[in-house]
Amino acid sequence: MHSTPSLALPRPPQRLDAGLAPWIGFAAVLLAAPLLWHSDFAQSLLSQIGIAVVACLAYNILLGQGGMLSFGHAVYSGLGAYLSIHTLNLVSAGGLALPVSLIPLVGGAAGLGVAALFGYVTTKKAGTTFAMITLGIGELVWSMSLMLPEFFGGEAGVAGNRVAGLTTLGISFGPQIQVYYLIAAYCFVCTAAMFAFTRTPLGRLLNAVRDNPERVQFIGYSTRHVRYIAFMISGFFAGIAGGLSTLNFEIVTAEMVSAARSGTYLLFVFVGGTAHFFGPIIGAVLMVLSLVLLSELTPAWSLYLGVAFVLMVMHAPGGIAGLAAALARVLRYRRLAQMRLAYLGMVASLLLTLAGTSALVEMTYHLRQHGAESPPLHHLGLTLDAQGMPAWLGAGLAAVLGLWCLSHARRRFRREWNEVQLQIESELVNEEER
Repeated sequence: MHSTPSLALPRPPQRLDAGLAPWIGFAAVLLAAPLLWHSDFAQSLLSQIGIAVVACLAYNILLGQGGMLSFGHAVYSGLGAYLSIHTLNLVSAGGLALPVSLIPLVGGAAGLGVAALFGYVTTKKAGTTFAMITLGIGELVWSMSLMLPEFFGGEAGVAGNRVAGLTTLGISFGPQIQVYYLIAAYCFVCTAAMFAFTRTPLGRLLNAVRDNPERVQFIGYSTRHVRYIAFMISGFFAGIAGGLSTLNFEIVTAEMVSAARSGTYLLFVFVGGTAHFFGPIIGAVLMVLSLVLLSELTPAWSLYLGVAFVLMVMHAPGGIAGLAAALARVLRYRRLAQMRLAYLGMVASLLLTLAGTSALVEMTYHLRQHGAESPPLHHLGLTLDAQGMPAWLGAGLAAVLGLWCLSHARRRFRREWNEVQLQIESELVNEEER
């Protein structure tokens, strides 16, 4: 008689007080945020952040939890948005009796269905082959968005009206604050559901497939089936994000399924940190702030994002969440005072480098935009004359000096960091011996 193969999966510590505190804080932030920022623009920005949180966490089920690099994940949020906008228009026309608050679930069902269809093909392979297949499917769907205007609306997209159907308790979803709280509710529930998934046997098995697929297959599990189920779950939550986007913007365009949108998910999830659950949440906040605010502050915003991504890949592959976790470890063992000067040196030299290089970049873009008659440039509280040599010399000197200081500060930081880590490990060994 054969027994069912089992994989020993580590269980998280069951501390109810420590487990509930972050969720209470998360819920409090979602509830209080629109009370602190009252304007429609701020509430729209907060709504976009809530949508991005769901989308980035859904993508991280593949990238961070399963080790599956997808270049076409916007397909599932985008097609979820398209199905949602068509459903919303059907509700507006009186052809379907469905509450507007359930429209995001239509997007989730669409994302799940499309992920079940495309995932059956893509999850047959892993690694680089998987990534290339997702890229091809993404380009295929984007091409179809321009070839089938009856469904995708062509370049103009498909518009809708979220004030549809019956009004319940005075909630019509016309005011932005009502849409925000609907998005916040979905954001909280979806975040909790995806966190719970990481603690299930299937979620732990997905981590095992990421780390050691040969062993998983050896003990009797199908790595392809695990990846396929995770792919569908990710598509479901991505579709919900698309449905929320439909209600927030009331229009869906081909950009929703483009490679640029998929690349944006990849970039900011990686910058936020794929190894920690809260990393994609950080990435989602940065994504909205960068695309909405940074793009208004400077025409070179995409250059800054590209450089930041390259630097994160080279020097901090754990992302911002990884840096925060490392700092928390130093704080927990009270070693921050020992590294105070090293941290200050790194921050000061980095700020000097950023000030110099950003001035050079902004002056270059300023001249390209305005030509020889360019007005003075206001940057970081300074007035720079892009036509004069002193501004270029000053910015170049600051950049070179900052890089020189950064190289020395980095060596000192690495030396002291290694010493602190050895001390922490020694302290852990002593605690275990006691």
